[in-house]
Parts: sequence; C-alpha cells; structure tokens
Amino acid sequence: MPSLSSQSISAIQASLDAATANPKSGLHGVVFVAVDKNGNELAKATSGTRAPDGEGGPMTPETVFWIASCTKMITGIAALQLVEQGKLSLDDPESTYKLAPELRDVKVLAEDGTLVERKGDITLRKLLSHTAGFGYEFMNHRIMKYGRSGGLGVPAAGFDVLQGDERDIVLQPLANQPDTMFEYGINIDWAGILVERASGLRLGAYFEKHIFAPLGLKHIAMFPTEEMRKHVATMAQRAADGTIAPRDHMYRRALAAQTKEEQDRIFHSGGAGAFARPSDYAQILATLLNAGTSPRTGAQILQPSTVDLMFTNQVPQWPDFARAPPGAPPPSKPEYMNPAPEFYPQEGNPPQGWGLTFMLTLAPGATGRGASTAWWAGISNQFWWCDREKGVAGMIAGQVLPFGDVPVLTQWLTCEKHVYDGLQA
Repeated sequence: MPSLSSQSISAIQASLDAATANPKSGLHGVVFVAVDKNGNELAKATSGTRAPDGEGGPMTPETVFWIASCTKMITGIAALQLVEQGKLSLDDPESTYKLAPELRDVKVLAEDGTLVERKGDITLRKLLSHTAGFGYEFMNHRIMKYGRSGGLGVPAAGFDVLQGDERDIVLQPLANQPDTMFEYGINIDWAGILVERASGLRLGAYFEKHIFAPLGLKHIAMFPTEEMRKHVATMAQRAADGTIAPRDHMYRRALAAQTKEEQDRIFHSGGAGAFARPSDYAQILATLLNAGTSPRTGAQILQPSTVDLMFTNQVPQWPDFARAPPGAPPPSKPEYMNPAPEFYPQEGNPPQGWGLTFMLTLAPGATGRGASTAWWAGISNQFWWCDREKGVAGMIAGQVLPFGDVPVLTQWLTCEKHVYDGLQA
C-alpha cells in the first residue's frame, strides 16, 4: 500500500503556509489533498483563511469550494453511465437530436458575425471532447460580441454562462463548424442537458443518486446543503498589482438557492455547477484510479472499459490544441481569465491529448506524474490530476479570480511534486 513520507507531508504544509503568509499578495487560503487507488488520503493540508480579510475563520478540511469546471468530469461520468445503459449514444447524432432538437437547428457564428448553416453533425462524443463547435463567451470575442448585440434577444445583455440562466446555453450559436477544431466551451453543459432528458432527473439529482450516494459522499452537490453553506470559501479577485480582495461570488444564484423551487428555476450546469470539499472530490478520483469502483464503498459507477475510454485521447489529429498560436487574442473577459499561451507547458512540447471531459498529459510530467495522466481545473483556480499509471490523484483548491492564478498554480505543481517525491512502496 503506498504511503507518503513524513518529509513530504511536512514540505507540503510548509509550502502552503509560505504561500498564505501574506494574504494580500499571496493566497488567502488553500486546501490540498492527495489519494491513492484505495481511497486513502496520502496527504491533506490546509492553510490560510476562507476570505482575504480573514472573515469566516481559517481554511479547514471542511471548507467548501465552488469547483466550477471540475464539474465537467462528473458530468462525463453521468453521461457515460447512460451510454453503458443504452440511453445515450456517443456517436449517433440522431439520438442526440431526438433528445435535444435545438442542436439540430443550431447555427454557426461566422467570422463576420453572421449566422451560417451547420455542416457537420453534433454527437455526445464531440460534446465531451469539445469538438462540437461551442465556445465560451469569456474566452471568445466573437461570442461575447454576438451576445452583446442581442444574442439573448435583448440588446446589450450579453452572455454570461455562470449566471444559472439556461438561455445563456441554449441560445448560444456554435463558434466553429463541428469537428473542425478543439474549442473549450459550453459543450459539456449540453452533455448535462442530454443526461437530464435521457434520465428524467435534474442533473443535480442525477449526480446525487447515481454518483455521490453510491460513493458515500456527503459534501458535494449542485446546490450546497445548509451544512455546506456554513463552510463556503469567499470568492476573491486578484488585481493587476497582485493584491487580492473579497468579491461577490460569481455563482451566487446557486449558492443562495435554498428551496427546491428556487433550485428548479436555476440551470443545472454540467460544465460548472458543483460545490464540494476537495476530500469528497478526491474520492471520485480514487474511483477512477480503481477502474470505476469505489475503493471505500465497493459501488461500481463505471465499467473498467468505460474508464479506459475516458482516458483515451479523442483528438490525436490536434496534438497542439491547448497551445495558443502566435498573436492569439487574450480572453474576452480578463476579470475571469489570465492569458494562457498553453494549458499545461511541458519540456519539448510533446503531443497533447483530451479524453472524455479532461485533458491528458500524454508524456510523463516534470512533477513525477506518469504518462496519460488526466487533469483539469475550475475557473476560480481549482486543479486536479489523476495518474492511473502510478496510482495517485489529488486536488488543490483556491477560490480566486482570474483563472491561471500564479500562486495557486505554483502550489499545485509544488505539492504534486512533493507527493511523487515522497511516495513509498
């Protein structure tokens, strides 16, 4: 059974403490957890406070984060469960259009801002691999401009997919023709809509019944429970001078919705909707390490062959998909995202991969991770990785904008390396 050296555990804590020593210019608070394929926590460390101003007390293992796009992997599990049951098809477009006729009629936003006819088909596989053609308005200037010109049917309103309004998803055109390029976007929100329509359950209820409850998870949900809300981390914003301060929560509608009636009026975002303790999320990662069966409860949520499929590169034709070409424009909403010339830089620029809902580092990483390690992130700076080759996974969680926060990224890579350095047989 793997274990972690006491030196590595101490080094992880010391690194986090150094990062939070100056909460105004470093990090106000962060949580890190690493697990093995048996669900054992190899390391769990917290540092700092739940808010930059110290309000709400210290970060603890009980702290709850909005995990944003870390939700995508959960939606992928849900969709693939229904594929296993024959209720969804990965590659049949007609089955997709039957459940979501809106996708049959969706237009493509051309470079000149006009809408043109879609040429290729949309399938669940393309949605999960971000090759169906959808984008994000906070990354794509054309989509942002189209939204502000009346894309929601209201001039100047604009799109904001993080407001819990389904119209921001269903009224958004494609940014590209299907299967012509990788573009990160609302594709997996559409996959969540397919899960709802195929199962007859709202997505949050589906997650709870078919993923969270079988894995014994109590502190992860589309809408935080009363107990979870007591421990939610405050959202922070980093200014251009490097200082951070509290800001209003960008996913406030879901955070504040306490009754079923309120929650039913809010879009259940398969792309960004979940709140969680990192330790609960890590148990989903442990289940993937264990070929789809929870090492703690024994519940099987995916077949081993399906987990293999999730970790199979879906975009070999685009080995540089996450490397921005020279002259690429910066994100269209800089308050949400820092410029990112490359999602995960690696020495020698090896080919990049994308599985079903997450990125794959196909070559071994500098931290010690093995080949074909899965990883992804949330816009408010949460990062996870899942290394089936070496049987280890983990998550680091901050709650600060914009995405690509250097102090959080630094701690992720540092703590991950301490895990690999300290693994003992």
